[in-house]
Amino acid sequence: MFPTLIKFRDYGQQAIEAAKYIGQGFAVTLDHLNRLPITIQYPYEKIVSSERFRGRIHFEFDKCIACEVCVRVCPINLPVVDWKLIKSIRKKQLKSYSTDFGVCIFRGNCVEYCPTNCLSMTEEYELSSYDRHELNYDQMASGRLPLSISQDFSIQTISASYLSKRAMGRHSDNQTITRSAN
Repeated sequence: MFPTLIKFRDYGQQAIEAAKYIGQGFAVTLDHLNRLPITIQYPYEKIVSSERFRGRIHFEFDKCIACEVCVRVCPINLPVVDWKLIKSIRKKQLKSYSTDFGVCIFRGNCVEYCPTNCLSMTEEYELSSYDRHELNYDQMASGRLPLSISQDFSIQTISASYLSKRAMGRHSDNQTITRSAN
């Protein structure tokens, strides 16, 4: 008969200990109910990035001397620099520069070692896309037209004075508009 009483006593002690643990968990839950939320509503509220945040890399085409230091210091040889040598002055002329942010690890060596400071880190962190090819940024993606725009026959430059005032709206007559020819 005593072993049965001992089992009931042990069962009672285990039930009291379990109730104590449940009570402790409930106390933690009640403590968290009184706190302000940590999460933010992302599309409507955005996180302020820190001072040394490594976001998208900004490239300034006019400052680049095509030295390819950024390619050499990148652990994955990511930036693609295309240049041609001008033999008369023995200098390189940059033709194109592109970076694929789908592959970039945002280490920042390219920005740190660039001798002309044509690369810089921005605070832009919204780089998601449904198509991975949209993450390949070149001078066209950053809004720069190639140097050979005047030689391209598919693009015509027309003066604004040829267009009617109604079509132009508030634009001045001194602007030029670039459009694609059919």
